[in-house]
Amino acid sequence: MSAPIRIAIGSDHGGFDLKEHLRAWLTQRGYACEDCGAFNPQPVDYPAIALAVATRVSEGLADRGIIIDGAGIGSAMTANKVRGVRAALCYDVSTARNSREHNDANVLTLGARLIGAGLAEQVVETWLATDCTEERHRKRVAMIDALDAGRPTPVAALASPRSSAPPASQKEIALESLSAEDIERVAERIRQMLAAAGAPLAAVEVCSCCGPACNGHCAHHNPETVRGLVGMGAGRIGYRAGGGVIPADLASFIDHTALKPETTPDEIRTLCDEARQHGFASVCINPCYVKLAARSLTGTNVRVCSVAGFPLGASAIETKALEARRAIREGASEIDMVINVGALKGRDDEYVYRDIRAVVEACEDGGAICKVIIEAALLTDDEKTRACVAAKRARADFVKTSTGFGPGGATAHDVALMSKIVAGSGMGVKAAGGIRSYADAQAMIAAGATRIGASAGVRIVKEALGQSAGGASAPAGKY
Repeated sequence: MSAPIRIAIGSDHGGFDLKEHLRAWLTQRGYACEDCGAFNPQPVDYPAIALAVATRVSEGLADRGIIIDGAGIGSAMTANKVRGVRAALCYDVSTARNSREHNDANVLTLGARLIGAGLAEQVVETWLATDCTEERHRKRVAMIDALDAGRPTPVAALASPRSSAPPASQKEIALESLSAEDIERVAERIRQMLAAAGAPLAAVEVCSCCGPACNGHCAHHNPETVRGLVGMGAGRIGYRAGGGVIPADLASFIDHTALKPETTPDEIRTLCDEARQHGFASVCINPCYVKLAARSLTGTNVRVCSVAGFPLGASAIETKALEARRAIREGASEIDMVINVGALKGRDDEYVYRDIRAVVEACEDGGAICKVIIEAALLTDDEKTRACVAAKRARADFVKTSTGFGPGGATAHDVALMSKIVAGSGMGVKAAGGIRSYADAQAMIAAGATRIGASAGVRIVKEALGQSAGGASAPAGKY
């Protein structure tokens, strides 16, 4: 049986209560804890405590060290002055995992004013359970240790090209060299190609879901639209509540959506019943109904998607992150967050990045997908570009054109522009809002969309099943 991990733990007066809590918690779990002070909540200088913990680690008398003060910053600075110590300030599970997996941190610092006891337990548990095993990470840790020991570090080698192939950054620069006019020409060429292809659509006098401007160019009047979207590679299709039986070949592509403010608990139950009955991919609902939906869908493969900062995006950063974390904790596995459009227009790109990153971190911690809605209809091309750059920098999974509640939906121009910006990052682009026709969807996918959100209703169900298209249908959703 291996010996327990030896942990040196200490705090100043600001972190005393949290230190006492974690020391007892770790001891109960079989860790060998050495308390380096403080031993009471009377004022004490944090550098003295941090030095005591770091020295125990440096001299091999402890395997790991944990130091707690008010913010965790000063203790990290102090500990990193001690040879052999790699101290990391962590404030959530993601940073704890990263500090060990990438940096082999042997001292953890925590800010008692930043996190509570419950989150601190999760951070410490993750930090202690994660190891640095990848060769590329260990190589970089060795470079840090070489600096610490006063040995030369081959920093110049980092600048040497490894191959004659152009680096990914150069490929992105080439893409970003396209002007707005270039993008518009691409979008126009797509429209011309689609028009030349024919795609005949039936005309009607007035569309009950879209109004007289539709002229039949919507899924309501074209039952093959859904199958066409799937055949073109769309990952998901939006579908409003109230429909009938869904053909088996389409069900797994349906996102069953109810985001209107007047949606009732009974309507959510109906939404989940239909999703379970038809085998839909997901239900997309407001945060207050996540627990109800997750409970209703227990034992099924239907995913729960919820929203953060929806639909305006004007909530505080902390509020969006908390909203996402709570939704994930209650059963959501996908989060659609809306950026702060005002901050973007005010050119505070750093705020926009932090806004997105806070939700992405919540999703990373909970194993959920994060989609970033930029509400493209409100933005200039420069603003769309900066929004996508922020989402890419924050490592989101998707950028998405619209909430469906704004002044307009997806356009081929928007999707082409967004796809250009996130190219090479592994991110997807979801086109949503205003996609009413097969040609619309073709344009979105040709422009680079990897998911489609489109309207659907009872008429699709009836016509896809070969039933009569007569009679009224439920209004199509926009999301």
